[in-house]
Amino acid sequence: MTSPWDMPDFDDHEALHLMRDAESGLSAIIAIHSTHLGPAGGGTRFWHYADSEAAITDALRLSRGMSYKNAMAGLAMGGGKAVILSDAKGMKSPEMISAFARAIDSLGGRYVTAQDVGMSAADMVAISQGTRYVSGLPPKDGGAGGDPGPTTAMGVFLGVKAAVRRALGKDDLAGVHIAIQGVGSVGGGVARHAAAVGARITLADKNGDHATALATEIGAQIVSTDEIMSVEADVFCPCALGAILTEHSISKLRAAVVAGGANNQLATPADGDRLQSRGILYAPDYVINAGGIINVALEYLDGADRATVDAKVLQIPDRLNAVWDGSEASGQNPARVADAMAQRLIGRG
Repeated sequence: MTSPWDMPDFDDHEALHLMRDAESGLSAIIAIHSTHLGPAGGGTRFWHYADSEAAITDALRLSRGMSYKNAMAGLAMGGGKAVILSDAKGMKSPEMISAFARAIDSLGGRYVTAQDVGMSAADMVAISQGTRYVSGLPPKDGGAGGDPGPTTAMGVFLGVKAAVRRALGKDDLAGVHIAIQGVGSVGGGVARHAAAVGARITLADKNGDHATALATEIGAQIVSTDEIMSVEADVFCPCALGAILTEHSISKLRAAVVAGGANNQLATPADGDRLQSRGILYAPDYVINAGGIINVALEYLDGADRATVDAKVLQIPDRLNAVWDGSEASGQNPARVADAMAQRLIGRG
C-alpha cells in the first residue's frame, strides 16, 4: 500500500486517524485537512470500499473538499471527514456506532461530525450519546439541525437557477430540461423543486424503484444510469457519488451546464479544463452543495434558527457568480478559480 503522505490526494492534511475497535468490528478513518478557520467539520460516510487505500483516498478527498466548502460558505469551521468501512452486506451495529462516537470524542473537538451517505439521523442521535462533537441532531423549536439533505437540495436548486441564468439567459426554469443523476435526499429534492416551477426532468438512479416512484410523483422521464450523462438536456445535475466527470464522460455530455450536489465531481483537475473547452458552465460542487453544512455548522456553532440558515443558503448563487466572474476575468476554469479562492481563505493561498 502507498504511504498516505505519497498518495495523490494528500494535501498537507493536518491529521489522518485510523480508528479500530475489534470488539465492535469498527474500522474507521478520520481525516482532518485544516483547522485554520475552526474545528474540522464534515460528515461521516458508511461505505463498502474495495480496499483500505480506496477508503483513505475518499477520506482525504472529502476532507479537503470540506475545508474548501466551509471556507467558501463563510463558516467558522475547518475541513474534516470520516468514513466507516462497511462490509459487503452493509451491516451496522449499535456497538459499532458507540465505538465510533468514542473515537470522535478522543480527538477533543478537533473534528465535528454530521450525517453523510450511509448514515441516518438516528445514527447521529446515537453518536451524540457518546460525544458532544456532533451536529445534525433533531431540531428544537424552529432551530437548525436535522437531516442536512433537504437544505443541500435547496442550495443546489438555487445554484442551478443561477447557472441557467448565466449560461442560457433564462430567469426561471420553466421548460428547462434537467437530467438528474441520483434521486436520494438531494437529487430527489432538486427534482421536486425544479418540477414545481415547470422544469422538464429526466432521472436515473441505481435503485430503479426509487426512480420510478419519483418519476410518477413529479411527471419525470427515466433513463438508465448508463444513459443519464449523454441525455440531451440544458443541465446535467450529478447528485450521486463523485469522480464521474472524466475525459470519457465529458466527451459524451450534451448539456450546457453541469450543476449538482455530488461531492468531488471532477475525477482530475484537468477535467475542469475539459468542461470549459467544450463551453460547458461548471458550478464547483463544494460551492453549490454547501446548504447541508451551513445547516449543521450553524446548529453546532451558534444554535441558529431556521431563518438564519435559509438566509445564508440564499447567498450560494452570489458565491457562484463570484467564481464565474473570476473565471471570465482570468480565463481559468471555475473549479481552479474556486480552489484558489478557498485556499486563500484557509491560509494556503
